[in-house]
Amino acid sequence: MNYNSTSVLKLTELHKKYRDAIALTGLSLEVQAGEIYGLIGPDGAGKTSAMRIACGLLKPDAGAAWVMNINAARHPRQARERLGYMPQRFSLYPDLSIAENLRFFADLFGVTAKQRQRREEELMRFSRLGPYRKRRAGQLSGGMKQKLALMCTLIHTPRLLVLDEPTTGVDPISREEFWSLLRSLAQDGIAILVSTPYMDEAALCHKISLIHQGRTLASGSPPEMNRLFPFNLLEISGAGLKEVSNIIKNNFSPMVKQFRFGDKLHIAFRDQQLESSIVKALYQTQAQVKSVPPTMEDIFIALMS
Repeated sequence: MNYNSTSVLKLTELHKKYRDAIALTGLSLEVQAGEIYGLIGPDGAGKTSAMRIACGLLKPDAGAAWVMNINAARHPRQARERLGYMPQRFSLYPDLSIAENLRFFADLFGVTAKQRQRREEELMRFSRLGPYRKRRAGQLSGGMKQKLALMCTLIHTPRLLVLDEPTTGVDPISREEFWSLLRSLAQDGIAILVSTPYMDEAALCHKISLIHQGRTLASGSPPEMNRLFPFNLLEISGAGLKEVSNIIKNNFSPMVKQFRFGDKLHIAFRDQQLESSIVKALYQTQAQVKSVPPTMEDIFIALMS
């Protein structure tokens, strides 16, 4: 059976279990050309299992992955010819230069010498790594290594990119540059499935699925996710957050929910009239209180609970 779909990638009701551990429970999604689709969730959510199934590296217990109407489990070689996969630990060769790594992966994918030369120059300009083409991969910064890994994934001109947590451990500036490259690729019509544990990266995707312990909590565009948050939200910052938390707990439970995010406290509540009461109760503290829209972390926690 083939899915006569315009989707570049289609995952349908994927289930996967490792002994007693459930990795995926009914994951379904579609990625169109020119679209960045994010799998958002913490470690152990099932993101890597979904990506390996999409690439034909892992067989699902049930469901199917279709890469341009090719069943990835039944025809893994054909599926992989059409996609570029960047796992969490992409194996670059540290003793080879940037250019030599590119040529190695070009040979691996059967790219001809003429195509390789043209593609290599395109990718050097695209990544801005041209001035460093002779530098060994082992001497590159974390951000430059990720750019090189992306170049090696793109060398055979795939229509689909599957990127498993590509910005984990990368500094904020390099993360921003990497996402700029992804947006440019999407504008050129490439379909991108990317996983990340960073909730703030969800806003950079066209569509997302929030997943936890193999289960899809919600799917849609980032604005659609915001509409799933059923609470008003106050953000509290400044000194004395422990005192603030106790005041909220003693005076407003169970009418409110509170979540700690670093040096800030988020207070979620349904009754709009509670806001003035909360502000009044915190007046004598040193806390700064303001109304804010929900972050993806707020939405994720609300959906889990």
